[in-house]
Amino acid sequence: MFLTICLNPTLQKTLRFSSVVSGAVNRTAAHRLDVSGKGINVTRVLTQLGKEAVHLTHLGGVMRPFFLSLCEQDGLSVEWAESESEIRFCHTVINESGGSVTELVEESKSVAAGTEERLLERYNTLLSAHSSLLTPNSSLHALRCVIISGTKAAGYSDTIIPTMAQKAKEKGLRVILDIKGGDLIESLKYEPDVIKPNLEEFLQTFGIEKNEMRIKADLRGFVLELAQKHKCRVILTNANKKIIAAEKDSYFEIDVPAVKAVNTTGCGDAFAAGLASALESGADFRTAINEGIRCGALNAALEKPGVIQ
Repeated sequence: MFLTICLNPTLQKTLRFSSVVSGAVNRTAAHRLDVSGKGINVTRVLTQLGKEAVHLTHLGGVMRPFFLSLCEQDGLSVEWAESESEIRFCHTVINESGGSVTELVEESKSVAAGTEERLLERYNTLLSAHSSLLTPNSSLHALRCVIISGTKAAGYSDTIIPTMAQKAKEKGLRVILDIKGGDLIESLKYEPDVIKPNLEEFLQTFGIEKNEMRIKADLRGFVLELAQKHKCRVILTNANKKIIAAEKDSYFEIDVPAVKAVNTTGCGDAFAAGLASALESGADFRTAINEGIRCGALNAALEKPGVIQ
């Protein structure tokens, strides 16, 4: 079983236009509203891959029942802690004539005092209930992998995500992190199995100048050193460009096949789900990355975010 975590629940509005005129009123009948956020997207793709996955987040406000109803419609299992905060809306604008996908992201409201404690209590319960081997006749499966994605909402401490990584590693679980900034830096000391920021997030996190020549000169050695120091695998995605990866003393790049994209929202999450699924099935690192690429491409070809079918 997989446990996915994202501390920033989202309702995603997708609007598709044949063309968009700046500064004018643009109308469309092609729109949809989906439950989303990075962790939900990962969970949905894992579920579509036939894997058992549970998502942990916080929820609050008047849209919570609607959020949970959409999760139920998608067949998603969700555990949550009360946050007393409204769920944010984000918008995807697809411009068919311009061939562009634009993300409009709302910053989340701060969670109420006590949310972190409630969330960690629920997390500890999930780890305790599922991390050990269960009886053969049980309908449940042992928890094998924890995937933590995205940025956290305001109101959480800087220690919550590293603490989750630490507790999962202490249970002997595989830990995959699709996070950035201080959350990533502080989690590295607990030796996560895989880190998967995109290239821009990685450069910002570690203060590497976004200069093409310097990146080419410095990145290989830095990524290898990071993988060796923290005993983790490193994956840097970069939209439809080559994926950079490292493990132990091996550094390599993998081409991403060109696809005709409809909606790129959730592609990185679909990649994470495919990667995690393949690793838990015993695939080697390169094979797992290619399964991530396959899932990301399937997501890009569909209008709904965070799906492969």
